[in-house]
Amino acid sequence: MSSSADGDVRRLYEAPPDGFVAGRSEAVARARQAGDRETARRLAALKKPTVAAWLVNLLALRRPDLIEELAGLATALRSAQRDLHGDQLRELSAQRRRFVSSLVAAARDLAVEAGTPAGKLPLGEVEATLTAALAEPEIAEQVRTGRLIRAAAYAGFGEVPRPRLRLVADDPPAGPEVPQTSADAEATGSDEPAETVTRLRAVGDSERAGGPEAGGDATGDEAVEEPARTAEPAQRQNERHSREVRHRQDERRRQDERRRRELEREMQTAQADERRADGRLERAVQAERDAGHLVEDLDAELAELERRRAEAVADVARRKTTRRNAEREAAAARRRVGDVQAAIEDLTAEGAD
Repeated sequence: MSSSADGDVRRLYEAPPDGFVAGRSEAVARARQAGDRETARRLAALKKPTVAAWLVNLLALRRPDLIEELAGLATALRSAQRDLHGDQLRELSAQRRRFVSSLVAAARDLAVEAGTPAGKLPLGEVEATLTAALAEPEIAEQVRTGRLIRAAAYAGFGEVPRPRLRLVADDPPAGPEVPQTSADAEATGSDEPAETVTRLRAVGDSERAGGPEAGGDATGDEAVEEPARTAEPAQRQNERHSREVRHRQDERRRQDERRRRELEREMQTAQADERRADGRLERAVQAERDAGHLVEDLDAELAELERRRAEAVADVARRKTTRRNAEREAAAARRRVGDVQAAIEDLTAEGAD
């Protein structure tokens, strides 16, 4: 386009959207009068921006320095995300929120200066568009041109963090130092340690072995050998208890592993459902936007057709006037032909006389 056409484009996207169609029609008419059909065609193809897009265009056209700062911050944020610099990313994220808020305030002030009431401004869509520009370089480039025709949105900034699941046992497993098992407690009916219970059992066995049926009692050399006989059952009891503890620990680990695998499968299913839901949401939002844009385009085309119809009606009126004038001229010419013919006939008749 020529420099004058570029100026027309800038004025169209810098002015409030309610005057876009009329301004575009005037620019197209000027290009046609100048004989520049290509420029007229390109101007006619320009789309009317939404109010939110117009606010972003105001920032890009009147405060390009702020848009350049936005692009620099976006680059720093993407670098911090890629390198996983947590502290730097948190600081840049806070800076992003503050900077986007200041950009929204600047856009609101520019719109108020242009005569638009602040209460009717879709500042939420402006914030969403600027946030999307921080996340997507393509959107940032569109914002920088100052010719945005619709607001943009972004589901989230960077990758969505996934929660880490950790299995936590209800209580810690008992160690091998515990001397008594549940079987021991049930057998004795008391809270005494297993070693005491084992010793009592050993004494009872020795008494039965040295009773009257055995021909003696637990005295003398047999009494000296009693500690050795009682120590051996106690050691076996402790070994059995240790095996039971290890068995319970192994069983708990197996249960935890099964539960972990179940949670991982559940997480995969939930993530797949989330991706499908996000896809459906994105498609629904895009379909809604496309429908709105189609209505806007049809409104613009309808306005253009109305303008062309008015021009055609005026042209028909002019051609009707021209036709009527031609009819009058034709009638006058026919009358003159008749008058001349009559005069010729009169002269012919007089010559004959």
